[in-house]
This record gives sequence, C-alpha cells and structure tokens, in this order.
Amino acid sequence: MTLHLTPASLGSLPTLHQLAPSAAEAAKQPYAGNAQLVAACLLGILTVVLLITVVKLHPFLSLMLGSAVLGAVATMPPGDIVDSFIAGFGSTAGAVGILIALGAMIGKMLEDSGGANRIVSTLVGRVGPGGLPWMMAAIAAILGLPLFFEVGVVLLVPVVILVARQTHLSIMKVGIPALAGLSVLHGLVPPHPGPLTAIGLLNADLGRTLLYGIIVAIPTVIVAGPVLARFVDRWVPKYVEPLDRRRLTHEPVGVGSTTSFAGAGAGAGGTTTAAGSAGSPGSAGSPGSSRPGDAGRAGAPERMDTGALDELEAPLPPGRRRVGFGSAMVAITLPVVLMLIDAVAKLVVGDKTSGIRTVSDVVGTPLVALLIAVIFCYFRLGLASGMTRGQASESLGASLPAIAGIILIVAAGGGFKQTLVDAGVGNVIKDWATGINISVLLLGWLVAVLIRLGTGSATVATITAAGIVGPLAATLSTSHLALLVLAIGCGSLFFSHVNDAGFWLVKEYFGLTVGETIKSWSVMETVISVMGFVLVMLLSLVV
Repeated sequence: MTLHLTPASLGSLPTLHQLAPSAAEAAKQPYAGNAQLVAACLLGILTVVLLITVVKLHPFLSLMLGSAVLGAVATMPPGDIVDSFIAGFGSTAGAVGILIALGAMIGKMLEDSGGANRIVSTLVGRVGPGGLPWMMAAIAAILGLPLFFEVGVVLLVPVVILVARQTHLSIMKVGIPALAGLSVLHGLVPPHPGPLTAIGLLNADLGRTLLYGIIVAIPTVIVAGPVLARFVDRWVPKYVEPLDRRRLTHEPVGVGSTTSFAGAGAGAGGTTTAAGSAGSPGSAGSPGSSRPGDAGRAGAPERMDTGALDELEAPLPPGRRRVGFGSAMVAITLPVVLMLIDAVAKLVVGDKTSGIRTVSDVVGTPLVALLIAVIFCYFRLGLASGMTRGQASESLGASLPAIAGIILIVAAGGGFKQTLVDAGVGNVIKDWATGINISVLLLGWLVAVLIRLGTGSATVATITAAGIVGPLAATLSTSHLALLVLAIGCGSLFFSHVNDAGFWLVKEYFGLTVGETIKSWSVMETVISVMGFVLVMLLSLVV
C-alpha cells in the first residue's frame, strides 16, 4: 500500500500525523493492550539502562535481558520472544557485522603500516599556527573515516601534544577540533557501527545516507571544532610545557604520571593549575595577562620544524619502508568514494539497466567497496611497505578480536529492536506520535538523546532509537529515511557525561578534571548533536 505524503509546516518534511499503518501491520494483532505495551517498552529500556549503568553489565547481555523483560511484560509467549530476538540478531549481524569487520581491517592496516602517521605529518607541516586548528579538524575527519573513535584518540593525542608544544597553542585549541572531527564522523558517517546499524534497521539507502552525512558533517565539524575551540580555550586553558620524547607515546596524560600540561604549578596526579596562576608557562613574561603562554606565542614558529615532524613517525623495523601519502589517502577514501559514486549515479542516471548503473551498483555496494579497499590496503600499505605476506595477513586479522564485542552489541540491539516490533510496541508509538503531530526526525532525535543520557552509549542509543521509530519510517521517502538515520545519529552524541566511556578516555588523555571535561568535551558533544540536527532539518526542506 503506497501512501501519498503532503508537505507539512516544515517544507517537504512529512510529519507523523500524515503517516498511517499499512494493511499488513493493521491486521497483526498485538499481544496486549496499548498501556501494557507502553509499560513493556519503558521497562525493557529501563532494564537495559540499569544493567549497563548500575550493575555494570556488558551491553550485549543487558540488551538480551532487556528484550526478555520487554517480551514478558508484553505477554509474548517465551518461544516468540526467543524467535524474535534471534531473527533480529541474525539479520543485523549479517547486514552490519561484515561491514564493521572490513572497516576495522582498513583501520588496522593504516595504523600498522604507518600510513596514518604519514598523513598527519604531511598535513601538519603545511600550515602555520593559525591554521593548525582547522588542519587538525581535517586530519581527524580524514582518519575518522576508517578508524574507530577510541583508536583515533590514541593516535592523535601525541600529535595534539606535539603541535601544542611546538606552536605554543593551547591544548584546547588543537585538541577540540581533533575530537570534533573524530566524533562527528563516528556518529554520522558510515562505515562506523552506529550509522551502519541504523541504516540496516531502518532499511535506509547507504549511499544517500553517506552523501547527506558528509554534507551535514562538514559544517558541524567546523562549528564544533575550530570555532568552538576558541571559547573552550577561555573556559579550560591548558598549555604544554616542554616534554621529553617519552610523552610522545600513547601513554595517557595524568595516568600514573606526575607531569602535567600546566607546568610548574601542577600538582601530583596530573592536576593542573588555573590559567594565570603562579608558575604557569609564560605568565611571568606577560605582565597583566591572565592567560599563560602569551609571551611564548609572540615568537611562535610559522611552521612545525622538520625535527618535530619526524617525531610523529615512529622508527621503522628493519626492511620496512615509509608508506606514501597518496597511498594512505587512497586507502582511507576509496570505499567512501565508491559508495558516493553509486549514490550520485542513482540520483542522476534514471535508467537502472544502463552500464553506468550496473557497474556503480556493484562496486558501490558497501560490502564490495570495503572489500576492494581492504585488498588495496593489503598490497599498497602492507606488501609495498615491506611487510611479508604473513605480516600483512596478521595485521588484518589482528583487527577482528577488538571489534567482536562491538558486533555482538550491535546484533543484540537488532534483537531488541525486533522484539519491540513483534510485540506491537511500534504501532502504539506510531499512534501516539500521530496524535501529537511531531516530526519523525524530531522524535528520532529526542529518543536517541534520552537513551544516550541514560546509558552513555552512542551505539546503544542509536540502535534502540532506530528500533522504536522504525515503524514510523515505513512510508518516508528514500531521502527522508536517510535523514532519519542522521537525526538519530546526532541524538546519540548528545552531552556525553560520566556514564560514557569516551568521557573518561578524553579526561585521562588530556589530564582534565571532571569539571573541565564537562566544560570542554561534554559541551562539544552537545554542540555537535544540536548543530547536526539543525542541519538535518534544514536539509529536509530541500531533498
């Protein structure tokens, strides 16, 4: 049954009062009444939140038990609960798990071959201090395509420290743009687990989601990165004293170390002094200034010196060669380019049987695009850098254990979603949302925000929100379905706080207090969420 969507108050964006259930959905009888189904949904979500945050149970098990609670309260027969969960688990693992694995292989090869460091050293050396915040955002966005957020942080923190030390810029001016680039790509752009999972659960078009995601990501990174960094620098001023080479490793700052960024005024354990306090670097040379390092910046170098850039690239083992900048860039962008070509071909080539569409449909398929990129990495980053075939294969295989947990969480989220749908909760939410006349995109964003605040997990927020609003998306156009994925992704990044592992990762690596982390990292995540959602809504007016 095809429904005609008329424009609502927000341009061409359809709202929920225009969406009606299909005949097949209407014919399916729910297991319980509406009030009981709502209670089942809330108790299922509450179970997941409490198990993750209070019991500290792994999200994989939490989602399984939450599905059981949801089904039991909805009076689903035990066999139906199990069947629904297994069906959702299997379909999600098949659609998303392979893509996550291939993406992890690309990221691992890029890291082991030195290709990521080559990109950083090449790009950082091309700009002066004034352009470094913008370049760090660009580097993070580039590396954020194949690398998971945590891996990107570990890789870029030594770079942030080195750049801040050499140019006398504050940690926040360089670090916030880098974190923004990583976070935006992680939440909005495939092949990261969150967007991929939402695409699979909502049956959205990956190429179009990727295209719109990049359109939304670019201005979001600019606002939440270099622009916001100017303000965060005032709230959380952090400067780097001269560091020895040991601190340019992947050792987290403030963990097991008594050396801090603030210098002489720092206390034990990496606690830093406030801006302008006695002993802060540069304070003595800048009378009347409340900001450390002003004197140092007056003589800041126009470019990073060659010796400093060499520190970004670790010494090579015997027989190994440096990876070329071009090869590293191709490895990162190849799958994205292939999927974008397919998305553009679908938009401009109407004939599905034409040769262009036939080729683009194959090479632009996410699985094929990522597989082509993995093969390219094996030869151009692995063998071409001097790795033996065994070493290159070992590098690819080493990426898999680390992402096993992610795949299980994503698949379990698919099982939770399917249990929710089969219980009939989706139709209840659809009827409720129709009555209050709220846009599908806004509802998806709000649901993701609430789950994010409760669980602290962007991935759990994405898959839970996609499951809840999934039935509402059945009659959306292809473009607005892609925008729904992005709206949910934006909501999943809202205000990271103490229940989010990323919060503590950033806190420890940058040697911040809890309050400073909230004023920097948490604020940045909120700006990303709100700015990204505003852009999604604006984009919905023209697509």
